[in-house]
Amino acid sequence: MTPETLSDSATSATSAISNHPAPGAHADPNQFALLRQRRFAPFFWTQFSGAANDNLFKFAFTVMVTYQLSVSWLPPAMAGLVIGALFILPFLLFSATSGQLTDKYDKTRMIRLVKNLEIAIMLVAAGGFIAGNVPVLLLCTFLMGVHSTLFGPVKFAYMPQVLSERELTGGNGMVEMGTFVAILLGNVAGGLLVAIPGIGHTTVALACVLLALMGRAVAQFIPPVPATDPHLTINWNPFTETWRNLKLAHENIVVFRSLLGISWMWFFGAVFLSQFPSFAKEVLHGNEQVASLLLVVFSIGIGTGSLLCEVLSRRHVEIGLVPLGAIGMSVFAIDLYFAARGLPASDVMGLAAFVAQPAHWRVMADLALLSLFAGLYSVPMYALIQMRSQPTHRARIIAANNILNALFMIASSLIAGALLGAGFTVPQIFLFTGIANAVVAFYIFMLVPEYLLRFVAWVLSRFVYRFKVQGDENLPVQGAAVLACNHVSFVDAVLLMAASPRPIYFVMDHRIFRVPVLGALFRLAKAIPIAPYKEDAATYEAAFERAAQVLQGGDLLAIFPEGGITRDGQLQPFKGGIVKILDRARADGLDVPVVPMALTNLWGSYFSRIEQGGAMVRPFRRGLFNRVGLNVGTPVAAAEAQPELLRERVARLLVA
Repeated sequence: MTPETLSDSATSATSAISNHPAPGAHADPNQFALLRQRRFAPFFWTQFSGAANDNLFKFAFTVMVTYQLSVSWLPPAMAGLVIGALFILPFLLFSATSGQLTDKYDKTRMIRLVKNLEIAIMLVAAGGFIAGNVPVLLLCTFLMGVHSTLFGPVKFAYMPQVLSERELTGGNGMVEMGTFVAILLGNVAGGLLVAIPGIGHTTVALACVLLALMGRAVAQFIPPVPATDPHLTINWNPFTETWRNLKLAHENIVVFRSLLGISWMWFFGAVFLSQFPSFAKEVLHGNEQVASLLLVVFSIGIGTGSLLCEVLSRRHVEIGLVPLGAIGMSVFAIDLYFAARGLPASDVMGLAAFVAQPAHWRVMADLALLSLFAGLYSVPMYALIQMRSQPTHRARIIAANNILNALFMIASSLIAGALLGAGFTVPQIFLFTGIANAVVAFYIFMLVPEYLLRFVAWVLSRFVYRFKVQGDENLPVQGAAVLACNHVSFVDAVLLMAASPRPIYFVMDHRIFRVPVLGALFRLAKAIPIAPYKEDAATYEAAFERAAQVLQGGDLLAIFPEGGITRDGQLQPFKGGIVKILDRARADGLDVPVVPMALTNLWGSYFSRIEQGGAMVRPFRRGLFNRVGLNVGTPVAAAEAQPELLRERVARLLVA
């Protein structure tokens, strides 16, 4: 398991590619359509072959020194640990340098350079396998770690330059799925090939070289992708640059805390993967085939969860899936403890005998589901980092993530070893990890409430309502904008959160903050309270000052120009506050567009008023899963955005 399994005119060019990908991008039905396009397919198969080769090489080497060779200075019990440590060491030493190189040079050029390096390393490794030379193979293990360290930032920095926001979650899901399938196939192939009597070592050598050549051949078809910071001066000191990369990542606190969240996921996953052999033998009483089955189930779960992200997010970067993933990871890790602790002692079982016992089905289901939810947890976080990082130093942010991943995985090995030394059983370690995951997730979501808010919005828009968005391509993917929407219910803001991949700051009537639960939710969302000038002049002026700050920061500001929730279901006259906001923006040198929006079919639902002057309707009057919608219109220039015109645009959208 490696961190990889987990990316001026140049800046303008990058922005253009990110926001305007290849023609037909938005028409693609799902993420699998990307495999038919040159901008993604060669890249996907290049990274797939690299991950497969890494694991074929490492596993075959581990089996060779564990079972086939007698090396006095490398006992079998230490072989896996030494090989894993040598492979991960370059991530700590060279990630910062690889991030700089990726930002400075064309990413396609970097990919081909890395694949050339892989061919050279595998040619040396082939000689090591054929001769049974362990020191040469240890050197190649370290060099393959260097290869993966160089490829990691390229992999995740490449995608946001060629995929639109609507494709980014699907693209990351495909890469995550492909990586784990490649790991699985590489391990299986490495174990089978090295065990062939007489010719096993030679067969592994040929397979490694062949995979490297295939990866390089496919890389030739990856289209050019321009450098994002071609004038960057490389700092070759890995220690000072590592520290600088971490500080660079910390400048965007949401991105940095997302890096910590991803690193925690690798901590979580490393605990389970490292304990599979011991868990299979000592707890499940199974042989090597059972240990392999656990790896297969885990890999299938990760791949399935990664692919589900696009479906559940409706082709947007939906970080509301992250809390859902964290909940599932904890629930099924804890249940795995209860499923495993009561298994009776028995003789060592083969695969058929193990699968035949119903008690083991719960164990496999827990493993599959906790890994599935880990996929739901990680893919949106990767997409968020790619989308929110500055293009000029996106690869260096990814490099910082790889450094943190490596540190967290090392910590997981040390902590798991300490717990085993203290007398903990493997199921107890799983229980400890599941509880720790719940604590860490809660802490992260309190530090970055956007995750929790988007989770609430995601649940509301899918399990209370059937929410459909039309015209979402009119939502700006970057830059400041004002969203002007009709006001029908107490949860309008939550539904707008669900529709936008970017965070939205809302200007809302101060009285809604008194509503139980919703008030706390809007305070967590940093909504801006506003009151009539005659009622509270200080709150009125503070609202416009805060709105100006939001637009200056390049963010989205949403207002409900009617000034309150409709009491009769009809669109009310728009007030003039929006003009004051736009005038203030122009005074600050900003020409901010206004995006008209209309929420439809919400009147009469649970969270709207029942009749003029009334309160909310009776619970579930129209039943669960009401069909509601949001129609998004084309942006209106600030100079034209008068209340009457905006009301007319919103009225049209209500009947669209």
